[in-house]
This record gives sequence, structure tokens and C-alpha cells, in this order.
Amino acid sequence: MPSRLVLLDNTVLTNFSLVHRVDLVLNLWGEAGATTPAVIAEYQAGVEVRDLTPDAWEGLPVISLSQSEKAFAKTLSNTLGAGETSCLAVAVHRQGMVATDDADARRVARKHGLRLSGSLGILVLNTRRGAITLAKGNGLLEQLIDLGFRSPVNTLDDLVVS
Repeated sequence: MPSRLVLLDNTVLTNFSLVHRVDLVLNLWGEAGATTPAVIAEYQAGVEVRDLTPDAWEGLPVISLSQSEKAFAKTLSNTLGAGETSCLAVAVHRQGMVATDDADARRVARKHGLRLSGSLGILVLNTRRGAITLAKGNGLLEQLIDLGFRSPVNTLDDLVVS
């Protein structure tokens, strides 16, 4: 298992499910990619109201929080949902990183010195590693934007070459 655990929150799971490319997340970090029961619950709630595949994340490891992680999660920002707080708590306690698109969660992660990624970063990494072409990455970004993803860029072009 790679050394750095990557905690995936519901924004990332939902985005890649909506564009039917969960493989880009599952294959990127291998067994180091994981989530929490709270995130799975949020995702399943979304299945009821969005075009999400119920079993899309079946192969994703789900990490239960320790008592100290649960206690720490309660100290985090009250603007965060259960999924974000659980991912942040595990990442802080296990020296992992967080993959989220939630602005508040990203702010809290930075405050705690966590490494971050999100849907945009996942597209960039997959493009840089050759899992998808730049054209395919741009097409997926365009789909995400059309679905409501708030991207700071319209293409991956400058991000992939830098």
C-alpha cells in the first residue's frame, strides 16, 4: 500500500460518478485511496436524487474512524458536513491527504497542513500519467462544469504542462 492515505469526500465521488469515470479515481491511488462511512452515506443519499450509480464505489476501501478521530472531527468547523469532517479527521491523524472540492473543507485542510487534491487535480494527474488524453481530460472537465462544478479554469491545458 502506498505510504500516503488519500481520503476522498463526496464531492469527488459524486463528480466522477456523474461523468461515469470512477475508474480515474479508483486507479489513481490504488489501495491508498479510501473514504469513510459518513461519505458513503452522503453518496447513497445522492443516489436517491441524482443520476448516480449506487454501486460505483464498491471497490473503494472504507475506513472507520478511531475514537480519537471521532473526537477530533467534533472540533472541526461547524460549516462542514459529516463526510468532510470524517475525511479531515482521518487525514490529520493518519498523515494522509484529502481529495475534496468543498471550499470550506479545503480551507480547514490547509489550516491543518494537509495536502489536497480535488476533481480538477484528479483530471490533471490522470492526464499527466497518460490514463487519459488531454482532449479527454478537457472533455470531462467540460462535462463537470456543465453539471455545476465550479472550476477555476476552463481547460487543463496550462495545468498539465506545468
